[in-house]
Amino acid sequence: MKIAVILVNYNGKQYNTACIDSLFAQTLHSENSREIRVYVVDNASRDDSMQMIQEYFAGDGRIEAIFLDDNYGFSYANNVGIRRAEEWGADYVLLLNNDTEADEDMMARLIACAGRHPGSMIAPKIYYSDRRNVIWSAGGDVSPLIRKVRHIGIDQEDQGQFDEERQIGFATGCCLLIPKAVLETAGNLDERFFLYYEDTEYSFRLRKLQIPVYYCPKARVYHKVGASSKGADSPLCAYYIARNWLLCDRMYLGAAYPLFLLYFAVNRTICCMLWLLRGKRALVQATCRGIRDHCRRKYGRTEYYH
Repeated sequence: MKIAVILVNYNGKQYNTACIDSLFAQTLHSENSREIRVYVVDNASRDDSMQMIQEYFAGDGRIEAIFLDDNYGFSYANNVGIRRAEEWGADYVLLLNNDTEADEDMMARLIACAGRHPGSMIAPKIYYSDRRNVIWSAGGDVSPLIRKVRHIGIDQEDQGQFDEERQIGFATGCCLLIPKAVLETAGNLDERFFLYYEDTEYSFRLRKLQIPVYYCPKARVYHKVGASSKGADSPLCAYYIARNWLLCDRMYLGAAYPLFLLYFAVNRTICCMLWLLRGKRALVQATCRGIRDHCRRKYGRTEYYH
């Protein structure tokens, strides 16, 4: 069995080695029937993060570095890695944020869950890296009308309340195990999103194709939340959330889309008012730019915040 791990790197010097070390510490490496290969796809980083990887893991054939000539975004870089994994003949592809660390049996738990639910995408339980008993995501739910996604269990101390293995409506792109058969049916990530909502769109796409998504509570990952996007309270985040939320729901809501637009207008107006009260005009401007670019059907990377 071949398992390909895709790590997208963008100036991730402080994260990569800990993430990769945790992958190479996986208990499944004692099993000769399983093989891991890590593809690190670099979005034209400006730090020396890739040089550090090459020096730290020099001569380790389990790692392949892929250098892109520009920052093409999370979806594009993952797709480059997925295509390389398919060429290698991977049975499973694990999309994993490089600002994470995995429990030593995380991979074995995910693979076992995939075996119990053939043809499904699998998501682990994810904790905050600095509060390792506090949940960031125990799978995700989708609201019935406007299809708003939310992380289950966020900010709750883990007391076993989310230890049931079950089907979920949404899985975060922080860590996703995707079998070969799912990729062949559903395809790769939508590169229009660049950053944010590509995982929501993919979850919605799988649901439309009647491909289940399962939450595996025994597989555990620790996440440095917000590290890859300069934090949630940033113009970059505000821009892509506004634009891509509109794009994703326009694709899937159908007749309910006007109702969503009403909710979106109220939601973003309240956010903008709170930002103005805090003196964060840049977040308001970023939100307006995101809405404008959606109306113009202008997707991919924006020139404003990179």
